Amino acid sequence: MFSLAGEKSAANTPAPMLNYLWLALVTLAVLIGAATGRLAEVTSGAFGMAETAVMKIALPLVGVMALWLGLMRLAERSGLVQVLARALRPVMKWLFPDVPADHPAQGSMLMNMAANMLGLSNAATPLGLRAMRDLETLNKTPGTATDAMVMFLAINTSSIQLLPATAIAILAAQGSKDPTAIVGTALIATTFSTLAGISAVKWLQRWRAFRAEPGAGAAPGAAATAAPADVALPEPAPLTRGGKATLALLGLACAALFAWIVLAPQSYRTLTSELHHAIFPANVALPAAGDAAASSLFLRAVGTLSLLAVPLMLLFFPLYAALRRVKIYEEFIEGAKDGFGVATRVVPFLVAILVAIGMFRGAGGIEAMKSLLAPVLVPLGFPPDLLPLALVRPLSGSASLAMFSELVQTTGPDSLVSRIAGTIYGSTETTFYVIAVYFGSVGIRRTRHAVAAGLFADFIGVVASVAICRLMFG
Repeated sequence: MFSLAGEKSAANTPAPMLNYLWLALVTLAVLIGAATGRLAEVTSGAFGMAETAVMKIALPLVGVMALWLGLMRLAERSGLVQVLARALRPVMKWLFPDVPADHPAQGSMLMNMAANMLGLSNAATPLGLRAMRDLETLNKTPGTATDAMVMFLAINTSSIQLLPATAIAILAAQGSKDPTAIVGTALIATTFSTLAGISAVKWLQRWRAFRAEPGAGAAPGAAATAAPADVALPEPAPLTRGGKATLALLGLACAALFAWIVLAPQSYRTLTSELHHAIFPANVALPAAGDAAASSLFLRAVGTLSLLAVPLMLLFFPLYAALRRVKIYEEFIEGAKDGFGVATRVVPFLVAILVAIGMFRGAGGIEAMKSLLAPVLVPLGFPPDLLPLALVRPLSGSASLAMFSELVQTTGPDSLVSRIAGTIYGSTETTFYVIAVYFGSVGIRRTRHAVAAGLFADFIGVVASVAICRLMFG
């Protein structure tokens, strides 16, 4: 492994946890496949997931990345990012003490967290990748995750969820009488998982085994330190009186639209129908017409905010930048140029993670783990039907979605198992996918305690989901 003169050799540092997990998945897949006669499924799983990594994840990400990186460029040049970072400086300073208050990463991370809380995955991932790139400019150990990167990833894998939209939509599509019943349980469970993830990062980063060594994990030929951060952004022109009036009128119009949609259930239903395919997965049906009217004012408010967030951002960022005399088209193009490079850099990391997962699933590893863990978990009150979902959720989003849909169909949309499953699905994240995409975008190979903290947050999310749902639904 690469080492810098005068520094401790990377070979003497503890191997990243991800190395062991990746090797374990591949080895177990081959051994289990050989024992069960499913080696053909192991092979097909490997090649199928390799194709998925490139054709269905990385390439479609190019256009989305270009769009959001262009918008983030406008937000930076107009001063919006700096305003947002200053507003929440105390919280961000405690979470990310090594990130300067005026650094672009502050705004990128805040916008990503807000998108995650509202369930805007199509916006959260590009914003998160941009945040990782900003954090990399502060990285003095190329190839090794910094404390700020690990904390940011842990918060992403355990983000507080205001509205688990996909889980609600699946329950509603299967005829649930109260599909929004899991909103409260998911909010409580994600609060516990987020606190657990943050605590785990703060605790584990003190361990000697997880300390960052200079140069550890860097690619051959990498520089000893990252490039200095470009925090000295040009000061945009101040808003004129006319510009302030324009923003005030826009704010009033948005507030009126929001109130009209929230207070009129039929308007909420119409907007949901129009924007459904842009927000929910293609295989998720709309709730029944009566659900919009029956849902509480709070739920309609959160749902409306989620639906309007992206269109309003697409309008507000360019408008605000234009009012501050930023050359919006030129700056958008400059930001969007990086979209292709960021998306393609994650390909090797995605292929590595998804191939191992595909092999393990094809070999029947999930079923084997269920058989081993069931005798231990059932006496603790954990329904055995939930084991596959809990085990697969950190590995694969599409597989866990399919398992959740099957559980709802099998056990009934209003059963205790379905509600626990919906809370688990809305309270946990595909940890290994997030690690592969986020760290892969900046070439991080030594993930330090990110995997341990992310999986611990997922575990607490599952435990909290079961406990809270049993308490609330019996």
